[in-house]
Amino acid sequence: MSEFDLIRNHLTGLGAVRDDVIIDVGDDCALLDVPKDRQLAVSIDTLVGGVHFLADCSPESVGYKALAVGLSDLAAAGAEPAWATLALTLPQADEAWLEAFARGFAALASEQDVRLVGGDITRGPLSITVQVHGFVPVDHALRRGGAKPGDLVCVSGALGDAGLALAHLGRGEPIDGYLRRRLERPTPRVALGEVLRGVATSAIDLSDGLLSDLGHILGASGCGARIELDRLPLADQVAGAVAASGDWSLPLASGDDYELCFTLAPCHAGELAILSAAAGCPLTRIGEIDSQPGLRFVLADGRPWQAAGTGYDHFG
Repeated sequence: MSEFDLIRNHLTGLGAVRDDVIIDVGDDCALLDVPKDRQLAVSIDTLVGGVHFLADCSPESVGYKALAVGLSDLAAAGAEPAWATLALTLPQADEAWLEAFARGFAALASEQDVRLVGGDITRGPLSITVQVHGFVPVDHALRRGGAKPGDLVCVSGALGDAGLALAHLGRGEPIDGYLRRRLERPTPRVALGEVLRGVATSAIDLSDGLLSDLGHILGASGCGARIELDRLPLADQVAGAVAASGDWSLPLASGDDYELCFTLAPCHAGELAILSAAAGCPLTRIGEIDSQPGLRFVLADGRPWQAAGTGYDHFG
């Protein structure tokens, strides 16, 4: 099939119906309305075959994850998702693959009220670039800077699941359904981001691992943090792996968690359970911001633990 047949048959009309979309896929440019009382939040990510997803990953899961990682960025800004554009590079015109990809993409787009409003298909090594757009009330976006000494450091969900799944698969070992879902279909914490507006002092999504991403908050905020390792929220499989190896790098540095890390002023400490219920996901306090530069980890008995790496880096 031609490039235009593929677009018309599988990408036109993808996602939720939105009144703010005047023209979407099929014209030279999309025409979109931005509400007057909102600012536009924009993020873009590329997923490359063999780097961000394995060869045996189903195209439906690839489509889902391609949108999920961008929505996770919007969540970190406290933005309400609205639109997406897609640049897709395929080795060949594989209509069955594209149909399944579009199905996975559309499932999450419909769930999060997102409309695909434009994009392109070209021939080459498999890669997917998605740009997402969302709305946030004027001057209410969550940012990386803003954490202050005394603030609580918190995370959503569980850490290290995707990293453990990838480690098992890399060794040719089977993984259970939970770990596979966490690797291939991460949950963007969009509702949490919206709940945290006006409450959190800073936020970031955990794409490269807590070690690296919390470091970005500390750098932007000009402060440090002390993290209690026994407080990290871990699934049983990850907790078992850490206990067996004594190495905390799995939940700290393997990446692909797509949870949110955020800071709260101490006066909001009692609200963590309320925020968790409102967002529909577990939230855990794991440490505290302090004025001493750097990121420090302590074991349950108070002894320091030194991280060997710095988190995921494409060029590291």
